[in-house]
Amino acid sequence: MPVKGPERVLGRVGVIGDVHCEDDLLSRLLAYFDRAGLDAVLCVGDLADGAGDINRTCRLLQEANVHCVTGNHDRWLLTDELRDDPEATPTRLLNRETRAFLESLPSTMVFETRAGKLLLCHGTGDDDMLAVKRDHLRYDLESNFALQRLLQQGKYRFLVGGHTHQTMVRRVRDLILINAGTLHRGYAQTAGIIDFETHEVMFYDLTGGQVQHGETVPFPDQDELSSRVLRL
Repeated sequence: MPVKGPERVLGRVGVIGDVHCEDDLLSRLLAYFDRAGLDAVLCVGDLADGAGDINRTCRLLQEANVHCVTGNHDRWLLTDELRDDPEATPTRLLNRETRAFLESLPSTMVFETRAGKLLLCHGTGDDDMLAVKRDHLRYDLESNFALQRLLQQGKYRFLVGGHTHQTMVRRVRDLILINAGTLHRGYAQTAGIIDFETHEVMFYDLTGGQVQHGETVPFPDQDELSSRVLRL
């Protein structure tokens, strides 16, 4: 069952994509978010497996009261799986506080916003390996069974997820899917702020460690499952 977020209705929230141990960049981003006076900061998980410090990464998120879910890389770290990758965080590096924090992370969280209910997850709902991508067409969306279950339930207006390392704002039926990208240095490093009053997502370019406004994307009006493009 999804964990319920804070009782207050959210107006503006910061969104952090897959972190992958980028603790220095995360520290600068959290300082920027703090100055922005946001109602909350959300993180889609995958805190582990990268070049930085996993213990500092988790400590920064805790100290900033970031609402965070778990990702597949966090799950693999806790079960000591797939540790032969060069970027994999060795399980032996986890201190007691970090392990307890990672073990406490839920797979999903639910928040009330001024534009409707939001589901925070890593992939799609409880599935941390399945995610919608920018270039997914009608077949991809209709064969995503986790997405179809959420659409049938009709509980949520927004899904904030990660996993793909790509920024995205898409609408499928009545569900708006938002992805803030990733902090991973091997990709375009990005983050976002969602404004549920102005109905837009502001993406930020974090390249070089600076937080710079990149692109503002309005919430889509068109249902992509019924659009002409996806009928091709």
